[in-house]
Amino acid sequence: MAFNFGAPSGTSGTSAATAAPAGGFGGFGTTSTTAGSAFSFSAPANTGTTGLFGGTQNKGFGFGTGFGTTTGTSTGLGTSLGTGLGFGGFNTQQQQQQTTLGGLFSQPTQAPAQSNQLINTASALSAPTLLGDERDAILAKWNQLQAFWGTGKGYFNNNIPPVEFTQENPFCRFKAVGYSCMPNNKDEDGLVVLIFNKKETDIRSQQQQLVESLHKVLAGNQTLTVNVEGIKTLPDDQTEVVIYVVERSPNGTSRRVPATTLYTHFEQTNIKTQLQQLGVTLSMTRTELSPAQIKQLLQNPPAGVDPIIWEQAKVDNPDSEKLIPVPMVGFKELLRRLKVQDQMTKQHQTRLDIISEDISELQKNQTTTMAKIAQYKRKLMDLSHRTLQVLIKQEIQRKSGYAIQADEEQLRVQLDTIQCELNAPTQFKGRLNELMSQIRMQNHFGAVKSEERYYIDADLLREIKQHLKQQQEGLSHLISIIKDDLEDIKLVEHGLNEAIHVRGGVFS
Repeated sequence: MAFNFGAPSGTSGTSAATAAPAGGFGGFGTTSTTAGSAFSFSAPANTGTTGLFGGTQNKGFGFGTGFGTTTGTSTGLGTSLGTGLGFGGFNTQQQQQQTTLGGLFSQPTQAPAQSNQLINTASALSAPTLLGDERDAILAKWNQLQAFWGTGKGYFNNNIPPVEFTQENPFCRFKAVGYSCMPNNKDEDGLVVLIFNKKETDIRSQQQQLVESLHKVLAGNQTLTVNVEGIKTLPDDQTEVVIYVVERSPNGTSRRVPATTLYTHFEQTNIKTQLQQLGVTLSMTRTELSPAQIKQLLQNPPAGVDPIIWEQAKVDNPDSEKLIPVPMVGFKELLRRLKVQDQMTKQHQTRLDIISEDISELQKNQTTTMAKIAQYKRKLMDLSHRTLQVLIKQEIQRKSGYAIQADEEQLRVQLDTIQCELNAPTQFKGRLNELMSQIRMQNHFGAVKSEERYYIDADLLREIKQHLKQQQEGLSHLISIIKDDLEDIKLVEHGLNEAIHVRGGVFS
């Protein structure tokens, strides 16, 4: 149930694989500008919205700077990181980093303003007093339509400014709840996601130049090394590049720069401009959420989402340990998630194809190995027999000219005894002969049966059936033609006979 076009109800069952935002994966930090709807009959409402964990203001759901943003951290890397990383290589003391979540969990209490907004919205939808006649009822219906659609302005009083309807208002019908995958990386891992407005092939072909450019962005500090963790394709010809920076100290030790510190450096105005010149459209950290943050997020429904729907979304969460509910507002968000899902499906299919090819190659190698093992076994047996024959001849030659020893005489007596027992008619020789005859018969019958056996490949059998079917259809067609021709011949013969009778009567 991806969308609700009636009363706001239900939750989205969108899979975790589609949770990546348009700018990145995992649903943590999209930045988009949603303009007024094309169907708005008044001035369009421009609202700067973000994804659930975006780095800019999220007007719709009350999330401020988001999980990718930290404040109070030290500034700069390299020459501009004088106080941020505090590692031995920088000869500075590390400052205390305070991770604040901005407006995410510290939403200012504006109860009077929100109450007035709600009252004005209710007045615009139910009882506007703009014209003072029956036209106010029509205006109320028009305001309701705008509120349901999520765009436009609702006029209801001459002395009060109109209400701005956005897709985040509680009455908008085009909203639902999906699920996004939560990252499981620590801040110490230092993973930062950069979204490039370029294709993956271009990024991979220029990966070394990209690393050098990012190193220049870090002031070219020789103690810092930029590493690429992974590259992934995104919809709309975008590419996600995950990087981390390693800092090396003069004593030889190294560590990763924390993700929040690196992200804060990238968010500086001059650094952000340099990244935009490289094609970066969005940057975010990839860090996990603490249990307290998850609890705070789940307890407070986003702005414009019915608390009942939010509670039902938490109940329907298929994996509460890995997924988190995410509001989806408007068709644009639905289209974005659909594109991400298609992209992930293609990547999964590509991976499955690669695995299938690897399995086929392994099967071929296994068959070849088994054949080689059987060949080596036969070769080992032949060599063992040859070695035994050589040892026998060598032992005979070594013992030539010597008298028979006592142990050899004892061995000869034992062998003669065994030979006599085997030659006895009622003993082992008769049984051995019977077994040998049975074995020869079984081998003979087995050879005959093996000669009579044959196997037909399934595809070949299918082709034979198809060919026979076509032959049968052709024969049926020929039979029908012959029957028609016979009917025509009979008709001609009947006509000739009647003509002969007529002529005979005339001449008589």
